[in-house]
Amino acid sequence: MESKRVVVTGLGAITPIGNTVKDFWEGLVNGKNGACEITRFDSTLYKTHFACEVKGYNPDDFFDKKTARKYDLFAQFDIVAADEAIADSGITPENTDFDNVGVLLTSGIGGVNHFFNEMKEFFKGDGTPRFSPFLITKMIANMPGGVVSIKYGFCGPNFATVSACASSAHAIMEAFNYIRYGKCDVVIAGGAGAAIGECGIGGFNSMHALSTRNDNFMTASRPFDLNRDGFVMGEGAGSIVLEEYEHAKARGAKIYAELVGGGASADAYHITAPHPEGKGGILSMRRALKDAEITPEAIDHINTHGTSTPAGDLAEPIAIKEVFGEHAYNISINSTKSMTGHLLGGAGAVEAIASILALKNGIIPPTINHFDDDPQIDSRLNFTFNKACKRDIHYALSNSFGFGGQNATLIFKKFES
Repeated sequence: MESKRVVVTGLGAITPIGNTVKDFWEGLVNGKNGACEITRFDSTLYKTHFACEVKGYNPDDFFDKKTARKYDLFAQFDIVAADEAIADSGITPENTDFDNVGVLLTSGIGGVNHFFNEMKEFFKGDGTPRFSPFLITKMIANMPGGVVSIKYGFCGPNFATVSACASSAHAIMEAFNYIRYGKCDVVIAGGAGAAIGECGIGGFNSMHALSTRNDNFMTASRPFDLNRDGFVMGEGAGSIVLEEYEHAKARGAKIYAELVGGGASADAYHITAPHPEGKGGILSMRRALKDAEITPEAIDHINTHGTSTPAGDLAEPIAIKEVFGEHAYNISINSTKSMTGHLLGGAGAVEAIASILALKNGIIPPTINHFDDDPQIDSRLNFTFNKACKRDIHYALSNSFGFGGQNATLIFKKFES
């Protein structure tokens, strides 16, 4: 089957460092820190008292009150980001057949806090089953895609890919495949996370996954630093509009970049810990390179999964060195989670946007909060620590690795007509 070209024609984001794509990018380039003390609940009794929350978000700016009550915060974020991306793309019923527009929006764990709060109310009572009629629809991860399709009349493929922190990267990869094999013209793909709450923070604390640097939380998200002690929970969403190139060209769309390859793998090792030799990441990156039909030497930039966990930040550089050999030292490497925190199921999409804009603008955003090199991480690798740098980028690679050992790698190319 002949493979069609797939381009990016729209972007949308709501993040801890900016509530639009423009503000998000400015925050990235300037090394803006998204960390703050938790306001979503009283964290006094918890091990972690900070996170990267979205600031200044008011659902009334996007939904009427009756509608907002139907959607969990993760779904609101997903919908807001999708709306921005759709508007940015310029697709309309006049230039696009909406029967051939798909929506693949997702979340790693959906409305976990809504479910937790509903259960708290139930157990306060006498056992009589009284539940919100929106209990299920506010919880399940596929609901944002359904809502967006209903809002716009998009009748193409519509489902959610769930692979924890790789969920939205897998959604983008699936969208890529649907378009390049001629099954639809346009797909809105992305994901969201909104798990900052008693259940989310408490659960990850119990796993010893979160940083507990409460006395200096502004420097807690420090990927690849010697003294990293866990990730910082983030929230928000990213959404991109992928489009078949000839379709985009015919309607005169602006094009940000071209998506040229995707790779997926499993560590087959542990439910939460990465393979210590980076096996899954190696397979995922190699498969993406093969899919893109490029050599390792073509890659100029890698936005790593880079969560700031002790084990994960060791395994990924090992994988990069294995895949890229000596060329690994020429690649500009960063982790935008140092600024946004970890958006869980939304991370892959938000970091794909960061990679796309790095390509377009020729700027590598920094990995902030780096103080001390880890002797177990090869210091010859070209990490972009603490300050953005300019670089002409032709190919950018973005990694997303999820609990369960589920990995996704995306490769974007600078657009050339």
